[in-house]
Amino acid sequence: MKTQSSATALPAIAVTTPRTSGPGTLQAALGVVAFSLTFPATAWGLEGFGPWTLVAVRSVLAALVAGGCLLALRVPLPARRYWAGLAVVAAGVVVGFPLLSTLALRTSSTAHAAVVVGLLPLTTALLSALRFGSRPSRTFWTAALAGAGAVVAFTVQQSGGALTTADLYLFGALLACAAGYTEGGRLARVMPGWQVIGWALVFCLPLAVPAAALALAHEPVRLTAHSVGGLLWVAAGSQFLGLVVWYRGMAAIGIPKASQLQLAQPLLTLVWSVLLLGEHLTPAAPLTAAAVLVCIAVTQRARG
Repeated sequence: MKTQSSATALPAIAVTTPRTSGPGTLQAALGVVAFSLTFPATAWGLEGFGPWTLVAVRSVLAALVAGGCLLALRVPLPARRYWAGLAVVAAGVVVGFPLLSTLALRTSSTAHAAVVVGLLPLTTALLSALRFGSRPSRTFWTAALAGAGAVVAFTVQQSGGALTTADLYLFGALLACAAGYTEGGRLARVMPGWQVIGWALVFCLPLAVPAAALALAHEPVRLTAHSVGGLLWVAAGSQFLGLVVWYRGMAAIGIPKASQLQLAQPLLTLVWSVLLLGEHLTPAAPLTAAAVLVCIAVTQRARG
């Protein structure tokens, strides 16, 4: 593969005129379902792998899948001017969010994490506004702050009056993922979104392989159906295939409609935490998730 700037000739991932609403909506919905299973799958993976092993091996497997797709389709290497942006995507989505959220889930329930990470669309919108100098309306900022306040109140109440280390990991994961999404959204204007995450994964491979070898040498491994299934899902489903169908669906139906579908993600994760992990929800969890959903819906409408 040669270093060329042919990426600029590729279609932008977000189109304003939907082509086929039905299949596009289904693809975007499948992406949301894939993302909603990330935390339960991570909890399963932690039953047999250490956190560092789980994150490193996850990155290696996802990079192999992505690299295979890029090679099979003979996608040229992105031009050098895009490498810095891809590094931000890799740091946020491939390394930062998986690592910090996995460390948090050692002591936090998936239901608790789902509510906190429900702020991701708001956090991404805030960073996007700062990154690109946009000026959201007062309604947008009011709803964003209300959603953030609801989540902070929830975490403090659930933690007995103070933030825990797991909460700090989750808030860090929020910022990392939002930064990766913001930069990835910018790059998706000049190359298909699946290639953005694909190259970000491949660029991490030289670091992920030695990290996986080192982690496997120092953390015990216990292979079970849960641990292996969780690892395979977060690697292939959440880290790559989920993003493929998500970006394809977003290209077909447009960003605003796809974003509305993503509002259901925290609530879906709460359902999976009960069905797959047997967790017991406190009344505050679904109520806070619903409140955040309303705030996000208001910000989406305020942004047009």
